[in-house]
Amino acid sequence: MKIEGNHYHTIWLKADDPNVVQVIDQRLLPHKMEVHNMTTPEEAASAIKDMVVRGAPLIGVTAAYGLYLACLHDASDESLHTAARLLKATRPTAVNLAWAVDTVMQELLGSTLNNRVERALNMAHKIKADDIEICRNIGAHGLQIIRDLYKKNQRTINILTHCNAGWLATVDWGTATSPIYQAVEEGIPIHVWVDETRPRNQGASLTAYELLQQGVPHTLIVDNAGGHLMQHGMVDMVIVGTDRTTAQGDVANKIGTYLKALAAKDNEVPFYVALPSSTIDWDLKDGVKEIPIEQRSGEEVTSIWGWTGEKIQKVQLSPEGTPAANYGFDVTPARLVTGLITERGICSASTEGLIGLFPEKAASNG
Repeated sequence: MKIEGNHYHTIWLKADDPNVVQVIDQRLLPHKMEVHNMTTPEEAASAIKDMVVRGAPLIGVTAAYGLYLACLHDASDESLHTAARLLKATRPTAVNLAWAVDTVMQELLGSTLNNRVERALNMAHKIKADDIEICRNIGAHGLQIIRDLYKKNQRTINILTHCNAGWLATVDWGTATSPIYQAVEEGIPIHVWVDETRPRNQGASLTAYELLQQGVPHTLIVDNAGGHLMQHGMVDMVIVGTDRTTAQGDVANKIGTYLKALAAKDNEVPFYVALPSSTIDWDLKDGVKEIPIEQRSGEEVTSIWGWTGEKIQKVQLSPEGTPAANYGFDVTPARLVTGLITERGICSASTEGLIGLFPEKAASNG
């Protein structure tokens, strides 16, 4: 994807120093485009925790590079286990994080000390490359849904999305946005309703930013406008991402997703979830009861960051002293999901649907 006409990934090695991992500092978008450097696993963990990077797939890729940085400093088993624990503790909801850490650790702990740096870097590069291809394939499968809607309606297709499941949440393409970008490339007229997504406003700041950079027509709306739009026939489909999906098809996504799914169900609007298979937690069944929901600082609710025209500044929204609860995610039950869009195809949000696409998981989910 592009920023000001230049192609970017969200994470890369510094061109003149492979000991430095660089990412886009997403806290400053859309007002400033700045590169953030990471040289230690602690800095990688801070980048994840402080949301310099965010989005389940990108968090996983960043953690993989965090283990590479750990190897540069100390490739011993003890050091790697310490780094792995540190990285895993940063964000509890997104399963990609633990998956990426465990994948790299399995490769490293079975190797000798003298080749762990090379192995760690190769694994991080592979997870990154795989993410790009997975997101491209998600888009190819989801594109068929948009094609069918366009063939039926013969007009601009209106898509509502929540939070940011775009290329900024992955390495390239995105999950929920990948079908949109590929539809635009094919010449299908698309318009996207962009939820602001309080309290961190990832829709207003990130999704709107990437759609603008890609030239995709879009309109920013307040979070609670989606139901009204659906009632008036102004939404053809909803497509969102997910940070964790259970074996039976429940999905955890940014807080407010559940309400969109309820409105979509009531108005017979298709509700799709786009996800890489690394987001599926095959050990969990009941998402509402079992998926851990991150609770973030109440300060994100009581205040807001914005651009003054000269600088990015925080302002207070609520009375000083008013407490705030800040649940980062909610769970949408499988019964409200029209279909799951994965890199292998589209399936029902059910154990049977997922096993149909991933038969190798049948033994552990019998």
